[in-house]
Amino acid sequence: METLESLVARVIAFRDERDWKQFHNPKDVALSVVLEASELLEHFQWKTPPEVAEHVKSHKAAVANELADLLYWVLLMAHDLDIDLPEALVKKLAENAAKYPVSKAKGFHKKYTQLG
Repeated sequence: METLESLVARVIAFRDERDWKQFHNPKDVALSVVLEASELLEHFQWKTPPEVAEHVKSHKAAVANELADLLYWVLLMAHDLDIDLPEALVKKLAENAAKYPVSKAKGFHKKYTQLG
């Protein structure tokens, strides 16, 4: 399994070999994240939970491709903005743990402001 660092290096090499950095400003990269997320959503739109389960089984490679596209743009943006993603994720998980303590949030899908 590749490390996050090796994936970032591959993404940057792919981009730089094509001289695409000139097109990758934060706004356009963020737009690409949203566009790829929308393409992922198309796999699930208008489907019931059983239809989603079947679709994922029969279209797993296509769903994986959309997730890979998302990861590409996220890794690229984090690199270009000098954001340490593992550190950011650990910090965010700690923040969410404080907002959603197990004692209040377990088994509930309410926003933290609505937890009793």
